[in-house]
Amino acid sequence: MSQIKQALEFPFVIDLGESEPEQFVAYYRDKRDELENILARIGVLKFKGVKIGSTETFQQIVNSISSKFLNYIDGNSPRTKLTGTVYTSTEYDPAQKITMHNELSYSAKWPNKLFFTCLVPAAGGETLLADSREILRIMNRDIVSEVRERGITYIRNLNGGKGLGQSWQDTYETEDRAKLEEYCRAYSIEFEWREDGGVRLKQQRKGIIRHRATGEEVWFNQMDQFHPFQLGEEVYESMLMLYDSPEEFPIYVTFGDGGEISTDIIKEVLDTIDKITVAPSWERNELLIVDNELSSHGRNPYKGERKVLVSMSE
Repeated sequence: MSQIKQALEFPFVIDLGESEPEQFVAYYRDKRDELENILARIGVLKFKGVKIGSTETFQQIVNSISSKFLNYIDGNSPRTKLTGTVYTSTEYDPAQKITMHNELSYSAKWPNKLFFTCLVPAAGGETLLADSREILRIMNRDIVSEVRERGITYIRNLNGGKGLGQSWQDTYETEDRAKLEEYCRAYSIEFEWREDGGVRLKQQRKGIIRHRATGEEVWFNQMDQFHPFQLGEEVYESMLMLYDSPEEFPIYVTFGDGGEISTDIIKEVLDTIDKITVAPSWERNELLIVDNELSSHGRNPYKGERKVLVSMSE
């Protein structure tokens, strides 16, 4: 087994050579405190040389080193549930980049840790990573002040089973309207049923939070990802012509008081985050652990087959 290095690169990489799943679990448990301290400082840990050849092995490993797993309830990204707590990574057009985000930062409940592994690496398709503390540090101070003072409102129009975007049935893993309404009330989500069977949701979030353990302030939002300008100016202009109002888009975002977030702000947020984003390539037999508050993540475009798994825990 490899000794833990002193250099604190991002992400922090530990090469274990060739480690059977049981060996890795024993190693992790033995060094848990040290590894957790590194994760709290760096935000991302990558283990190389962990033999993970199947969904079941991945499930076994994450179940052995973590607990209190979350289902992807209220999730906005298309993905497939493979086992009780293991999902595919976002099933989004391979030709498109997935912009940086903290998982479920638009929701009232989000995972503290994300676990990733890659069973089938592709040409491209790197899981992108960026330090959320550094994003906040280098972000335009006027934008930071706006987000801090006004907050963010996320708007989603979930269809009733047909149409663009996600359905509320898939998003909340239920066919029961009453259960959706119960969830929304419990987590202060405004909801409005539509005549076509869909539902409009509005969720108000801070956009900048303090880390649950370290107390450090972090950039914690998906304002750029929820704004269709990130798909390109041409797509955005087409959507403005197609819908009566931006609030009719499958997803949209405003400031917490309902004020418009300009495309200039969205562009600057995208450009700023891109400056510090890293793109470590995937290999087989790797385990990536991400502190969801300390690090945002995304995905590069890719070609060919790609199979990345994810599990989320509190």
